[in-house]
Amino acid sequence: MTAEPDLDLAFEAAEDLPQALVEAAAELCDPIQGIEPWHALISGWLSQLTGELPESLQAPAYSLGLSLVNDEEIAALNSDWRDKEGATDVLAFAAQDDGLDDAPAIPMPDFDGEEGLLDALELGDIVISLETAARQAPEHGHNLREELLFLATHGLLHLLGWDHPDDASLEAMLQRQQELLAGTQQR
Repeated sequence: MTAEPDLDLAFEAAEDLPQALVEAAAELCDPIQGIEPWHALISGWLSQLTGELPESLQAPAYSLGLSLVNDEEIAALNSDWRDKEGATDVLAFAAQDDGLDDAPAIPMPDFDGEEGLLDALELGDIVISLETAARQAPEHGHNLREELLFLATHGLLHLLGWDHPDDASLEAMLQRQQELLAGTQQR
């Protein structure tokens, strides 16, 4: 495994999430402590993925956002951005999208670390509905924590350019998610 890249993670758990689900998600939904486990997980996943990323997505540092929201909020995003009605489990808003090639670069601050200045590559945002995740977890044989990790890996792969327009590409993406999650369990 290669060294973990630096990660600037913005994490938010909506204040209006059902208390029972917040408790079930434990540290992954804690608005204060939640950034620590998510930071470690996503850094590890990025480390696992580094060797297979296209050169344009290889960087010593990354920046992304992760939000846990309710069904109402994700349904609004799904309608506004995808013209699809209703809640979904995860949405990924990729900053490094092919359709953005002619757009101006997103200005990002430099990280002033011991090794000098590092430019963080903005990947985008992952939004997960805690309510939908809780409903579908049993269907996938997961507890809520496992479902959140599964959805986060799915969103991260989308930010890194993976897509699933057909069954074969969906199967490949799901397989890669399982590999990322298996690597998480070995840590």
